[in-house]
Order: sequence, then C-alpha cells, then structure tokens
Amino acid sequence: MKKSIKYAAAVAAFTATAMNAQAATLDDVKARGELNCVVSTGVAGFAAPDDKGNWAGFDVDFCRAVAAAVLGDGEKVNFVPTTGKTRFTVLNSGEGDILFRNTTETMSRDADLKLTFLPVNYYDGQGFMAAKALGVESAKDLDGASICIQTGTTTELNLADYFRTNGISYEPVPVETNAEAQTNYLGGRCDVFTTDASGLASTRASFENPADHVILPEIISKEPLGGAVRHGDDQWADIGKWVVNAIIAAEELGVTQANVAEMGAEAGDNPSINRLLGTEGDFGSMIGLDAQWAMRAIAAGGNYGELFDRNIGPDTAIGLERGLNAQWSDGGILYAAPIR
Repeated sequence: MKKSIKYAAAVAAFTATAMNAQAATLDDVKARGELNCVVSTGVAGFAAPDDKGNWAGFDVDFCRAVAAAVLGDGEKVNFVPTTGKTRFTVLNSGEGDILFRNTTETMSRDADLKLTFLPVNYYDGQGFMAAKALGVESAKDLDGASICIQTGTTTELNLADYFRTNGISYEPVPVETNAEAQTNYLGGRCDVFTTDASGLASTRASFENPADHVILPEIISKEPLGGAVRHGDDQWADIGKWVVNAIIAAEELGVTQANVAEMGAEAGDNPSINRLLGTEGDFGSMIGLDAQWAMRAIAAGGNYGELFDRNIGPDTAIGLERGLNAQWSDGGILYAAPIR
C-alpha cells in the first residue's frame, strides 16, 4: 500500500511538473505583457523597421496576430532582429518566444536543433539574381561565378548540391545579413546573389534601378517557410499552430479584418465560421485561451490574403504572385487544418 501511495505521489508530481513546463511560455508572455518575436534584421515586405523603428511586413503581421490572440493587442510585440546564424540560438535561449523569420523547416532543425515548426505560411524555393549586364540567362551559365550567400541558412547546402550535381564551380562570398549581401552584390564583390526567390524579389525591389537586375528562371529547392517555437512546450506550439491556421482559414471562409467583428457577434449559418470565431464549440480553452482568440488574431491584420496583398503582393514593390501560396480552391496548395 505504501509503495502504491508513493508511486501515485510520484506520478502526480511528475504530471504537475510537466503541466507547468507546458504552460511556461504562455504564462511568461502574459506576465510580461509583451510577445518577444524573433524576426530578420530587415527583409522588405517580410520584416523591416522604418526610420522611426516601426516594424512592418508579412512575418511581422503573424507576430502581431499571435500577440492579439494571447494578449488582446497586436501592438504588444517586442521584435527581436536576428541573422540567419543567430536566430535559433536566440529562440532556444528564451530571448524569443516565437520565430517568424523566412525560415525553412528541415529535419535537422526539428530533431537536432529542437524546434517545433508551425504550419507553412509561405511556400518558396531558392533562386539566383544577377545583373542584366552580365548576360546570364540560366543558373547553369554560372560556372566560376562568385556568389553571395547568407551563412546559417539552407541556401548554403542547396547551392553546393546544385553546383556539384551540374559539374560547375563557384566562389562563395559569405555574408551575415540581407543588407550585407545587397552591399556586396551592388559593389561588385559577388556576381550573383542567391536566397529564397521571395527574398530576391524583396532585395531587387529596394534597388535604385530594379530593372537592371534579373532573377534567373531556375528554382533549385523546396523551401517551406514558417514560424517556429522551442521543443517542450506543446501548449505554446498549439497556440502558434492554430493562429496560423486561423489566418489561412479566414481567407477561405471570407472572414476579413473589416467584417470579423460583425461575423463574430453571434452564431451564423456556417458552422466552420462559428467554430473559427468562437460562437460555437469551446476551442479556445483547448489551447489555454478564450473563445475570441481567433477573432482578435484576424482583426489585428486580416486574413492570409490581406496579409499577402498588403506586404508582398502584385500591387506592392515586391510584386509577388500568389502561385503555390494561393488557396487550394484557387489552384495553390495552401489550406488550413480544420477547427473542429
């Protein structure tokens, strides 16, 4: 009997410890009253500060959505800028609560670096940019070229694999940040800049004469970009996961920043919308939040289409088409796991 009592007590203590660990990040964020969101040092359209230090961009809007869901205010975010090399150290050290930083999910980052990835929020692939005056039409014409590449990224391995497979050589020019890559590229230190195609479009848009530079046609990798949190806090990972899903689902269901308050005022005829906006079911409590968590996330910046169009879409300087990032019903591969 004594052994059973001791065993039961040990199990209870372990369970309590596990529950406390799972709730740690949410509790810390609430106690602090601010979300520490890991972003890049500056990639136009995705995450960049203006001259007054105000951050804007596609990744920034996902940070704000999480803050709104958890803290009730999308402005309660402290942006933590990092390089490709430092981003995971900053997140795993606890300096950041969540990461939204043009980051590719890979097995080693998951299993070895102990990151839990959120749903993909941008499907991308690695490309190349060169000056039009160089006369290059294909990546296979780059034999012997000097190539600027950010350290600590998947692009390093992709580049080595591609050139090895095609039997051509190159001279790597390592850089730490996108700004450093731009300076080296425009200054002639490297012939070519390689990174995700979205990053190339962002960088080219910032040039004084964007038309003088061409993005080559080859896409040499798959880059599923998304947010991430540390291993070991399932509740916090669930919050990040379902905020991203809510933003994606809102577009499919026709819920926008402008109509979300009205649509969430009372239950309507569409059960999927009701569950998303908390007028049916009890889904918020499953992740430690209230019923209106998704309403606030959507109200902070809009649905996925609104975030895309405002920051990086065809009518912006970045000029990206939806492509793979269109909803599954519109020819893309984007869709949210169901809230049910």
